[in-house]
Amino acid sequence: MVGLGIALVVTSAFYASSFLAILGVALTFWGAILLYITPTKHVPLDLLNAAAEANATNIERILTEYNLTQKGIYLPPKNLQNSESSLVFIPETLKTPLPTPKESNEKQLTNEKTGAFVTPPGSALSRLFEEELGFSFTKTDLNQIQNKLPKLLVEDMELAENAEIQIQNNTVTLEITGSILDEICRQTDSQPKTHMQVGCLLSSAIACALAKATGKPVTIQKETRNQETKTTRIEYQILSSEV
Repeated sequence: MVGLGIALVVTSAFYASSFLAILGVALTFWGAILLYITPTKHVPLDLLNAAAEANATNIERILTEYNLTQKGIYLPPKNLQNSESSLVFIPETLKTPLPTPKESNEKQLTNEKTGAFVTPPGSALSRLFEEELGFSFTKTDLNQIQNKLPKLLVEDMELAENAEIQIQNNTVTLEITGSILDEICRQTDSQPKTHMQVGCLLSSAIACALAKATGKPVTIQKETRNQETKTTRIEYQILSSEV
């Protein structure tokens, strides 16, 4: 395109044609723009699917080995040594207190072995959301999550046809239709403990965002799919900091 534009500009000088000159300049300009634009690299869904499945399998093994049956708790920044990271704590009992930042540092079990730590399946996807939005979820609030995250999923990243977040008291509900991640999330059906206690790729990524934005522990309460409408409904519970 650049070469053709330059050729047209040179030709216009010989034939005194303003049309060829304008066309040549336009082609040269847009050719130069396209030349220096770096295309975005897309990860094939099959590769992402394989990585997500391996992560879910490892979490399933931990939950089974330590016989943990409670809901995973997505820890807020104040319970982590690195406030920008994400971590799920699976307690042994409902009354197990949340771990301190020191306990959650690069360990699989708490000091008293009252629960286990796992890396959220959606932690990397949540960080990608932050990069696309241009800010950390630790520097935002629940209202911005409600307003900006659906637009990011549908318009900016084109991960779904439609998305809506509803907030009622301490319950946050995400309804997402036509998600391209739905097939990947269905893979966790073969890891029932992981699906029920920690969540799949998408539900986990949103839970990471909510824990950072609210500064409070978050659990994934329920996830239901409607195959006819291709709609997934995910319900989150924001817990008190004293849990």
